[in-house]
Amino acid sequence: MARKTALTIPAWRRLPIGVEVSADGNAHARVWAPRRTSVELVTYSGDLVASVVPLEHEKDGYFSGVLPGVAVGTRYRFRLDGGDAFPDPASREQPDGPHGPSQVVDPSAFRWTDSGWSGIGLAGQIILEIHVGTFTPAGTFRAAIDKLDALVDVGFTTIEIMPIADFGGRFGWGYDGVSMYAPTRLYGTPDDLRALVDAAHARGLGVILDVVYNHLGPDGNYLGQFSDNYFSGKATEWGDAHNFDGHSSGPVREFFIENAGYWISEFRLDGLRLDATQSIFDESDSHLIADVVARARAAAGDRGIIVIAENERQDRRLLDGFGVDALWNDDFHHASFVALTGTTEAYNSGYRGTPQEFVSVAKYGFLYQGQYYAWQKDRRGTPALRFGPSRYVNYIESHDQVANSPHSQRLHKLTSPGRFRAMTALLLLGPQTPMLFQGEEFGATSPFFYFADHGGELGRMVHLGRAEFLSQFPSFLAGGGIKQLPDPANDATFTDCKLDWTERETHPEALALHRDLIALRTSDPVISRQPGAIELGIDGSVIGERAFVLRFFGANNDDRLLIVNFDARFHCDPIAEPLLAPPAGGLWRNIWSSEDPRYGGDGMSDVDVKGDGWWIPAQAAVLLAPGPYT
Repeated sequence: MARKTALTIPAWRRLPIGVEVSADGNAHARVWAPRRTSVELVTYSGDLVASVVPLEHEKDGYFSGVLPGVAVGTRYRFRLDGGDAFPDPASREQPDGPHGPSQVVDPSAFRWTDSGWSGIGLAGQIILEIHVGTFTPAGTFRAAIDKLDALVDVGFTTIEIMPIADFGGRFGWGYDGVSMYAPTRLYGTPDDLRALVDAAHARGLGVILDVVYNHLGPDGNYLGQFSDNYFSGKATEWGDAHNFDGHSSGPVREFFIENAGYWISEFRLDGLRLDATQSIFDESDSHLIADVVARARAAAGDRGIIVIAENERQDRRLLDGFGVDALWNDDFHHASFVALTGTTEAYNSGYRGTPQEFVSVAKYGFLYQGQYYAWQKDRRGTPALRFGPSRYVNYIESHDQVANSPHSQRLHKLTSPGRFRAMTALLLLGPQTPMLFQGEEFGATSPFFYFADHGGELGRMVHLGRAEFLSQFPSFLAGGGIKQLPDPANDATFTDCKLDWTERETHPEALALHRDLIALRTSDPVISRQPGAIELGIDGSVIGERAFVLRFFGANNDDRLLIVNFDARFHCDPIAEPLLAPPAGGLWRNIWSSEDPRYGGDGMSDVDVKGDGWWIPAQAAVLLAPGPYT
């Protein structure tokens, strides 16, 4: 049995575990391995063992020690009980992937140029979700830098990067990460990620990272070799849940809480997006999510950051108890999908795409706030009527929702151009925080399939699992089911999803639409206000079978009226709806229309025609402002 000692942990260490180097070149290792009696750090020269350093056994299952001769760039593993050697659970870099040796990194070596960057807040954000591997032909952090100016040109304020913790295989979505502290080698080095963040800050762009704290992937997951207590025995949809509240859960909680701070402090990221938080199981007095948020904010210091979460149950505790800034709003997507396609399958079956749904979303965020949801045979959501609109992230495309659409097509391919323009206007002018998916702003035609480079039996099971998930959609089964489903492990499944940036030039109408709407959202004094409480800023009314209006209340009688119609042109007369009444002494005038020929529309026409009622254009959105009564 190894001797347990009370070792002094160097004050210069940044993380509780892992291999780190000090400013004067000293190296130190620490790892939690309570199921083991001995741990040795093995270094490599090529494929050969270069040295073996025994670590001393601390209390509570930790092993640590000084590492003579270990420097930045050294590759190493931890040998457990004199047997097999495994990568560092807190490795900062895995040059050969999650099965290979870890590499010592000096996070302080990068020369930042963003000293004037003060961070971001939630107000005014326009987010673009990207997958680094398909965002550019090269699919790297460095290649993404070349596209940042194009994002600024459209008006995005923040990019949200899909998960990058290293995972097995040559490509994947990233939600099966296993090396939680190591940016995947597929996209570049840790300093390449720092260069991307630094370049984004130079252009006024924030960068937030999608992190997965509910499970690990199946390929390269070695945490169990160090401790059985990393996992709780509970199951998520994707794998074993982590142990955040059971026996010996303290070091497990620390592992993930410190991970949140790590991304913020060592990469200067501007926030996090927490994946599938409904599958983070924790009955502790202080929930893991609350501790993750607090650690991220502490790591940011004086910089502003935002934390966004996905929560399928739409649990308000994340907003008013755990410190999360905003939640993804699936309700808006589902209502939008039904309105644009007429398809009410699976989880979309609880929505009708009606005007009232969109009025309610604009005013209250979530549509389900505790009502019975037939698809799940249970109640969905919790009361959340009094949160400000910006605390909901609305979107009509995301990685999941594009992949789950028929043939993983973009939504503009599944509806009419007019309806899609009108819905885009609602997304970008509405009071919630808008998010787009990469390429949406220029009408990208590339699909976004589910792809994961798992070979052998694992690859077969992943393919079958994907087919089983999609079988909830009757149209998938009617279309041939698994026979028509691209193999997630096929190279072409991945490469077909890469953005074609030439479409940015060949689709000028889509680009102009998004650029103009974002500019209008940013510059208009009423639309840009984003009030903090629902009763102060907006109201709405249904004016037709598929038409509605939203009224944005401004100061000094300077309101705005957004009309959205997803169906045929109609004559609205009489107009017995007070929200349509113009401000005193004036008449509504068009200031923007989705039917502008620059966007591929049929042209603008007045809606409020004196003495002739209102003519509501077909499949269009129109923004009105007060004008003189002439």
